[in-house]
Amino acid sequence: MPRMLDVSDAVRAEIGDEEADRLLAGENAPGSYDCTSCRTPGHSEQERTSTVLFIGEETAVLAFAHATCLPSQVVQVTEEQLQGAVRSITAETGGVQGAPEQAVLGVTSGLVLIAGELHPALVVEPTAPIVRPGGTGVGDDFLPLLFEQGFMPLTQIVSVPPVLHGWSVLLAVGQLHAVLQPGGNGGQPIAWWQAHQPLQVTDGWRAAANKHQQVLMFAAPVGSIGRQPREDLLRDALDKAAANGKLVAAALPLAGT
Repeated sequence: MPRMLDVSDAVRAEIGDEEADRLLAGENAPGSYDCTSCRTPGHSEQERTSTVLFIGEETAVLAFAHATCLPSQVVQVTEEQLQGAVRSITAETGGVQGAPEQAVLGVTSGLVLIAGELHPALVVEPTAPIVRPGGTGVGDDFLPLLFEQGFMPLTQIVSVPPVLHGWSVLLAVGQLHAVLQPGGNGGQPIAWWQAHQPLQVTDGWRAAANKHQQVLMFAAPVGSIGRQPREDLLRDALDKAAANGKLVAAALPLAGT
């Protein structure tokens, strides 16, 4: 049965026409897979599937994702990140037990109504538990790490969270590029999260960001929010995460326009 695969021109250019054609013919493509974005099962014979090529300094890994989660694309990553992903894949297939999964930060934009006014928001949820740098535990340190950076835990969303100075959201030419955090020793801000390619935001979101000159960032551990197709469902998921003690937030100044 033919695979419902999308192979972008960029991916084809990297892997070559012969390999791309083999994938499209179903010779090298898996039937079932774990989506590299949302980590839930997918099936290339039953739903549109994107080929995503991760390229490090020395290694390249071809992964698969639901087309509704990610378009087919080439993603440049560090060799360390890529090796982490390889260890994760090997662990899933039984080659290495207990290797940590390489987490990716999923970022969703939306408008959140607080006290009768719409505010631009980013919702951040990793695809896997976040372990403290240098740690070897199996817990999730995502919220504690953000709490240490100044993000505030929420039990309900009734007011705008405090501004977190030193952090900012980079918006350029109407597209979302990065979330910046303070650099070490008072240096230039560095990217805490950076889009592989600039993310489009709605006119309403951009207008609200320009009005308030800040963006609200909400963050929750893996599995707390999920991909929500509508803003009302996103708000419901945020409220539930807050009620369960799994939400932190801050207002980040807007950098750019």
